[in-house]
Amino acid sequence: MTTAPSAPGRERMAWRPVWLVAAVVAAVHLAVATRYGWHRDEFYYVICGRHPAWGYADQPPLAPLLARLAAALPGGVLPLRVLAVAAQVGCVLLAPMLAAEFGGGRRAQTITAAAIAACPLFVASSLLFGTTVLDQVVWVAVLVLVARALRLRTTGSWLAAGAIAGIGLENKDTLAVLLLGILVGLVLLRREALRTAGPWLAGVVTLALAAPNVIWDAAHGWPNLRMARVLAAEQGGQLGSLAQLPLLVLLAGPPMIMLWVFGVRWLASPAGRAHRWVLVVAVVAVVVFTASGGKAYYPAPVVAGLFAAGAVRVESTWGRDGGWGSVARPIGVSALAALLTGLPVLPVGAANSVRVLNPTVVETYGWPGFVEQVRQAAAALPPGTPVFTSNYGEAGALTILGSAQGLRQPVLTAQNTYALWGPPPGRPDVALCVGEFGPDQLHLAWAEVTEVAPIRMNGVHNEETNHHAAIYVCREPRGTWAQVWPALVHFD
Repeated sequence: MTTAPSAPGRERMAWRPVWLVAAVVAAVHLAVATRYGWHRDEFYYVICGRHPAWGYADQPPLAPLLARLAAALPGGVLPLRVLAVAAQVGCVLLAPMLAAEFGGGRRAQTITAAAIAACPLFVASSLLFGTTVLDQVVWVAVLVLVARALRLRTTGSWLAAGAIAGIGLENKDTLAVLLLGILVGLVLLRREALRTAGPWLAGVVTLALAAPNVIWDAAHGWPNLRMARVLAAEQGGQLGSLAQLPLLVLLAGPPMIMLWVFGVRWLASPAGRAHRWVLVVAVVAVVVFTASGGKAYYPAPVVAGLFAAGAVRVESTWGRDGGWGSVARPIGVSALAALLTGLPVLPVGAANSVRVLNPTVVETYGWPGFVEQVRQAAAALPPGTPVFTSNYGEAGALTILGSAQGLRQPVLTAQNTYALWGPPPGRPDVALCVGEFGPDQLHLAWAEVTEVAPIRMNGVHNEETNHHAAIYVCREPRGTWAQVWPALVHFD
């Protein structure tokens, strides 16, 4: 009969230093939350939320629902950014709880909180509201609740983990890989837990909560799987994901490599035997996402478990390894790098210069100027002329910012979920087309295509200006909207 590995009791939470770190994180993020502006994905989440459904072409319903509710509040993009910062603060508060489950005391918990606060992955993701920042807080919460359930061995503790996992699957499908990693870890290292009802009942709860989105996806021909294949192809498939693995190190914070290497060593040691399943989760996540052509940041939230384990090891060897300075210095360096590259703290020109490190920041700049360009072009056309854009970011910006800037035209696009909503009625005799279109793509729908002006985004280089994006007037359609729609649809 296999004996279950014994784990130390959970240490008391050192809430004062942990909350201090969380308060600093919230203050810094909120200070620059609206310095630039909206991100294209935030526009998209709000628009999707205005079309309530149990799913969309590229995500489950939770993020769009929350985005819609936040956008209904005054303050423009600020309420959405408050949600993003809240998720980041949640990670800062939850990760030390995992360190406590590992037996870490005050120092280990404080180090863990500071590591999350300084990690480029968590800092950059909290720049904008969306599925990624919500996914991170759910990953950390599930790790904490599973560790707690393994310690308490009660059905209720497992049900809590299952409920959070089910809610998380209504935000992002990638959480399924975390759950797979946990299952593999339990099978390999904590089989005694699987002999109880708790994990299986938790699984039932998870599946029940995730079912509405799965049913929606099946009823619509599995668009989420189609999107996953498209995104994997854009990454270059398995070889592309493998080539991007070094990026995972950058996301975790190179100055803090020592900490998560310590975490791997501690989990592999006899002291970490009871929690070694976390190491299995990390391996499974990296292997599965690489094998499926996933993006480098998909498995990255699991570093929270490695930070917590590394902090426990540092605490246990404090006297020999040099005290706070040996940990504080790399965390401080990582925090500074994450702040400069992950948040809009630099002047726009400087942020544009370092976009190779993180292009997301400059994607939040220049949208009001873009809307004004389109408004001026639309003013020369008959009232009610539809505006057709090449992507959902452009469509969202024109819809959400356009009315305040005097744009009254209907706005359409045929990308992703917009494509599922289908074409409008009637015939596009005249249309203002905006964005980057493939060779002759517009000519498939209109016989006459005239370029009016290139799109400019106030001097920054982003998705709108990397290639030739422009404003076109299109006439002489080759059919009704319904007939030309298939030539305009794209999923990417």
